[in-house]
Amino acid sequence: MIVVERRIAAAPQEVWDVLADGWLYPLWVVGASSIRAVEDEWPGAGSRIHHSVGAWPALVHDSTVVLEAVPRRLLALRARMWPAGAADVRISLERDGDGTRLTLAEQVASGPLALLPRLLYGPVLKARNVESARRLARLSERGAARRGAPGGD
Repeated sequence: MIVVERRIAAAPQEVWDVLADGWLYPLWVVGASSIRAVEDEWPGAGSRIHHSVGAWPALVHDSTVVLEAVPRRLLALRARMWPAGAADVRISLERDGDGTRLTLAEQVASGPLALLPRLLYGPVLKARNVESARRLARLSERGAARRGAPGGD
C-alpha cells in the first residue's frame, strides 16, 4: 500500500466539502482530466462519479465508486481506469489542532499493475499521491467547495 500524509491548514469539514463535491475531483486527482457525471448520492456508499483520464483525443472513460464514507473522517474509493486496472483508495481525515491530518493510502486492486512488483510502480504512485494531496490541501485551504468555483477563485 502506498501511503502519503499531509497536514492541511483547514478544518476536516472544509476538506470533506471538497471531497464531497464530485465535480472538483479532476482538480485534485492527478490524471483525472474531466468529470462526465456525478450521481446525486455522491459521496454515499455505492455512488459513482464518471470521469475521463488522459488527454484529448486519447481519453479513457471510466468511473470511481464509493466503498465507504464517514463524513469529515473517511472516504474509501475504488478508482477504475481500464485497461490499466483499478485501485482502492482510502482517504482519512483527522483533526490536527486547527487543521487536518490527511492520510491518503492507495493499493492497486486489479489490472496489469497488480501483476508487477510494487518496486516498479510504487515511486510513481507515491509521487502522484503527494501531488494529489497537495492539490486537495490547496483547494480545502482556499474554500473551493464553499465558493463552488474551480480553484476556489
